[in-house]
Amino acid sequence: MDVHWNQGSEDCVKNPQPPIQVHQYNAQTFILRESLCATYEAPFIYLLIGKTKALLIDTGAVADAKTMPLAQTVISLLPKGGSRLPLMVVHTHGHLDHRSGDDQFRALPDVEVVPTDLESVKNRLGIADWPNGTGLVDLGDRVIDVIPTPGHYSSHVAYYDRQSGLFFSGDFFLPGRLLIEDTDADLASARRVAEFVEQHPIAYVLGGHIELDESGETFSASRHHSNERPLQLTKQDLLALPGIVEGFNGFYAKRGVYVLMNQNRILILLGVGAIILLVAIILLLRALWRRLRPRAVAKRIAGAVLTSPQMPSLTLRDRASSSATPRASPVVVRPDPSPIRRKTLPVLPARRARTCPRPIRIPIPLRRPL
Repeated sequence: MDVHWNQGSEDCVKNPQPPIQVHQYNAQTFILRESLCATYEAPFIYLLIGKTKALLIDTGAVADAKTMPLAQTVISLLPKGGSRLPLMVVHTHGHLDHRSGDDQFRALPDVEVVPTDLESVKNRLGIADWPNGTGLVDLGDRVIDVIPTPGHYSSHVAYYDRQSGLFFSGDFFLPGRLLIEDTDADLASARRVAEFVEQHPIAYVLGGHIELDESGETFSASRHHSNERPLQLTKQDLLALPGIVEGFNGFYAKRGVYVLMNQNRILILLGVGAIILLVAIILLLRALWRRLRPRAVAKRIAGAVLTSPQMPSLTLRDRASSSATPRASPVVVRPDPSPIRRKTLPVLPARRARTCPRPIRIPIPLRRPL
């Protein structure tokens, strides 16, 4: 498959890119890719056209029709002349980067959008025995097999086109990160797919994204994929998938160019680690505060004593005189004016204060409030 995909741009403002790139694989098969400048996910979308119906696999990561005219582009690719072919919109799985464009199709006539919940997938795609059975979509002289592939997502499916030999694997298998939510389910899916492809000719395996460059390095949320590796994988790559998933530890592993990871567990682990680190920092700061606070308080008290004005010293005599009984005033008796009886009362001496030994002066400084 000879195609050069748009690599995006390091500055999408200065170098804007077309929102959608369309590659015609053959007369009835189109591969579309949303621009890296519109979304760093840059998902792939597939349009398969039969005689009586067309099938669109996934609707991309951008909902706004002005930014990403996906529905307009898809309708323009359908055969012209006479009545338009009915369009069936399906998904590999329910993550937003594969179904955000659904609303662009819901209001269109002769278009059916299949929801991504498990019951809708089983009923509309004809999968009676989930996940061990298979479904089938007939486009009119073009039959598409539907293979359950849970593991990345609970209702994930892959599609096999009998006419072209193309296997559309979504995010279950792609050149990049293999994000696994359920390891057991993913391993069982890999074994079922390997058994299926052994019995069918496979031209190419086409996934939902390209996340690797030619040297095997992963692009990390970048809008510029320089030296991007090809989209297509081979039948042998798909047959090797069970052995790759078997060694997965449930968190993170690298098998050749494939990076296997459970994002949910990694996020939980990082969250727990962040909480532990935060608690440790708080306890450390608290211990330092308790250790340094007495010294700081002592320094403040010493500084207050040195800088405060001296209070007058109080002696024991001062205290005694302030607490002693007030000195009695002399009693003055006025002479009795009566001529019959006159008597002079003696004048009592004033009461003297109790004497104490030589006072001891104790300085009591003023304390400022802390």
